Amino acid sequence: MQRDTVWIIDGAYLLKAAPGKFDFMKLKREIERECGAALSGTYYLNSVSTEPYDAQDAFHDWLQMAPPHGPNMHVQLYGLKSMRIKCPNCGGTFDRTVQKGVDVGIATLILKLAAQNRYERLVLAAGDGDLADAVSYVKDDLHKEFWLCGYHDTISGDLQGYADRVLWLDDRWDAIKRIA
Repeated sequence: MQRDTVWIIDGAYLLKAAPGKFDFMKLKREIERECGAALSGTYYLNSVSTEPYDAQDAFHDWLQMAPPHGPNMHVQLYGLKSMRIKCPNCGGTFDRTVQKGVDVGIATLILKLAAQNRYERLVLAAGDGDLADAVSYVKDDLHKEFWLCGYHDTISGDLQGYADRVLWLDDRWDAIKRIA
C-alpha cells in the first residue's frame, strides 16, 4: 500500500552530524526508494545568521528549486541566539551561538501536518529527544507511521523508541555522499 510520506529535516543536525558532505538530491532519492514512492512533501528547517551570506542564501534558494535543478523542499529559517556558557573544567565563560526556534518549529510542523492529515508516514531527520512528545502524539494518538533518518550515535534514544524504522545514513553513505 502506498502511503503519503513527508520528510522533515533539522538542517543543522543533518549537516553537522554527517561524516562528510552528502548530496541532498541523492539522499532524497534514497529515502523515496526506501518508501517505495515519491515524497508528498519535504521540509527543511534551520537557523541562519542575521548577517547576509551569499553562499548560504544560494544554498537555501537551491533547496527550493524543482527537479532536476534542486530537491524541491519547503524551507523555514529561524534566527540564532547567543548563549553564555560556563566551562565545567576551568570555570571560564564564553559565548556560543545556538539555534533559536528550530525544535519548536519542527514539533509544530509535525503536529500541524498530522492534524491536516497530510501524511500517513513521517520521516524525521533529527536527533533531538525534545521532539519525542510530538512524535509520541502523532504515532500513538493519530496512528501515523514514524521513521527516523540519521547517523549512528547521534539520535536520542527517546526518538529511537518510537521509530517504526530507522534509516541509518552511515550505512547508505556510498549512495548519498557528494562526489567532488
